[in-house]
Amino acid sequence: MKLRLLLLLGLYTTLSFSQDYNETLDAIRESEAKSALNHMMQRSNLNTGNYDLKYHRLELDIDPSVAFITGDITSYFEAKSDMTTVTFDLTSNMVVSQVLQRGNILAFTQNADDELVITLPVTQNTGVLDSLTVSYSGNPISSGFGSFEQTQHNGDPVIWTLSEPYGAKAWWPCKQDLIDKIDSIDVFMTTPQFNPSNEEYISVSNGLEQSQIINGTDKTTHFKHRYPIPAYLIAIAATNYEVYSHTVPNNGNPFDIVNYVYPESLANAQAGTPITVDIMNIYTNLFEEYPYADEKYGHAQFGWGGGMEHTTVSFMGSFGRNLVAHELAHQWFGNKITCGSWKDIWLNEGFATYLSGITIENLDGNDAFTTWKQQRNNSITSQTSGSVYLTDADTTSVSRIFSGRLSYNKGSMVLHMLRKKLGDAPFFQALQTYLASSQHAYDYAKTEDFINIVETSSAEDLTEFFDDWLYNQGYPSYTINWNQPITNQVSITIAQTQSHPSVSFFEAPVPVRLVGTLGETLNLVLDNTTNQQNFLESVGFEVQSILFDPESDLISRNNSVVLGVDDLEIANSLLVYPNPTSDVLFIDKPSSLDISEIKIFNPLGQLVNQLPYTSTLDTSIWTSGLFFIKFQTKDGVITKTVLKK
Repeated sequence: MKLRLLLLLGLYTTLSFSQDYNETLDAIRESEAKSALNHMMQRSNLNTGNYDLKYHRLELDIDPSVAFITGDITSYFEAKSDMTTVTFDLTSNMVVSQVLQRGNILAFTQNADDELVITLPVTQNTGVLDSLTVSYSGNPISSGFGSFEQTQHNGDPVIWTLSEPYGAKAWWPCKQDLIDKIDSIDVFMTTPQFNPSNEEYISVSNGLEQSQIINGTDKTTHFKHRYPIPAYLIAIAATNYEVYSHTVPNNGNPFDIVNYVYPESLANAQAGTPITVDIMNIYTNLFEEYPYADEKYGHAQFGWGGGMEHTTVSFMGSFGRNLVAHELAHQWFGNKITCGSWKDIWLNEGFATYLSGITIENLDGNDAFTTWKQQRNNSITSQTSGSVYLTDADTTSVSRIFSGRLSYNKGSMVLHMLRKKLGDAPFFQALQTYLASSQHAYDYAKTEDFINIVETSSAEDLTEFFDDWLYNQGYPSYTINWNQPITNQVSITIAQTQSHPSVSFFEAPVPVRLVGTLGETLNLVLDNTTNQQNFLESVGFEVQSILFDPESDLISRNNSVVLGVDDLEIANSLLVYPNPTSDVLFIDKPSSLDISEIKIFNPLGQLVNQLPYTSTLDTSIWTSGLFFIKFQTKDGVITKTVLKK
């Protein structure tokens, strides 16, 4: 979906990158919510439900310097019941001049409900395929986010469209039903050959460009797209674009990433878009070949400060890496398989968010990915309630549908936790199976469809997992109590509390890292299925400390690691804040708790500072990332996790 943002281009540290991603995600959520707000009450037209669209041919005449469009739209459709009329969605200000069927003029009416109702000469029986052509013209009314915009860039005219989710009817007669994808389209765009500055106009649309034909002072560009597509993902644009390409090797079957950019933005775009090939390779290797590899992928710059994942060509307001990664991810999760309802929005947004995280993992390394996960978790656990999956009542609230905390962040981290639960190979195999499903590929899926595919692919019953993390609310808090009774064995007891009563216990694999007195480390994943569960683990060194979830793989908050302290109240009475911190960290303890020493460790268990107890810590010289602070008390050691921004 649309991302209303202006991305930073120079990311020189893990911290600056993660901050940029957070700002990006906030803008993604805000812009998508605003877009939906414009159209939430515009449901699919029940009067268009009696036919199945098969094909559109859009023959469009536009001049980028004039806010006007003239077109002939030929539609092939199959009757789902006996039909005497056919209805298209078209705003009432657009003027239909003629409707033809095999050369015969048909009667039609337009009404205030934005309907074009065409009377068929004879009843079209169930299962019969037929076609007709609508001729129309007018100055489309913008939906508020640019369903059809005529404007300028650097003084040069440009026309572009952005129809998500119900703006297509503003500029062409269509069927705005997300379920009835059009099997294939041809788009013919006729523009003047040159703009007023004698620069050539370049047209953009979905699919593969077939030809450019000059006819006097005009030029007609033909695009062909041969995959199912809903009306809202069909788009056009035209201006004096500069065009350049990158080639994706695609295992010996190369295809082009075609970039259409404003001349004044060429240098900036050429610096930003090459990363698309690397991101494309990541997604292709992990999931499957790009779904439209026999056509193209591309970017077309447009006059809105964000992006829109039109099938095969994302319209872009800028060319930062996060925007590129998010829009590209939607070509698989959102375009090839689209969420079946607002309740399932995480199948689009949680997946796109997680793929952006995977991009960080692959291009920036594990430390940056850990910081990204920690920031997702901070957002998720900033409130004690909230589920990923929406209730019926939730779907009436735009802010709830596009909740950055739940639909985006929690959705993405649920995917990551599923990955850790299944293992990399089974997880990615399940997603490959989902994308390849004949029932859902190039169509729609709901949450239960995704779960069924994952369970079948992995041969695991995931009822408890999805009940806890997807359908119900909140998160766990852990206290890890440990000691080393003998040299080669460590005893670990895991206690858990829940932030919301909808979950009595979160079953999850709990990662811990054992750090030895000589710097040795041992990573363990404990299958935590009951509260106060005890684990006896073999270890070949003297354990100095245990780090809880050192790579932030688990949605949780307010966790403590305690050595030899059986009283959980003591551990939980020690508070460190603010967390995350950027400057001064405050330590708050009850007067009865005696702390003799503080040790600060990085995620590798390396001691970075050791000092007597103090109520404040200056973190300004710390590097960004996770730190573990060990407080020595007379009852044992209490460990707290802190994120340095």
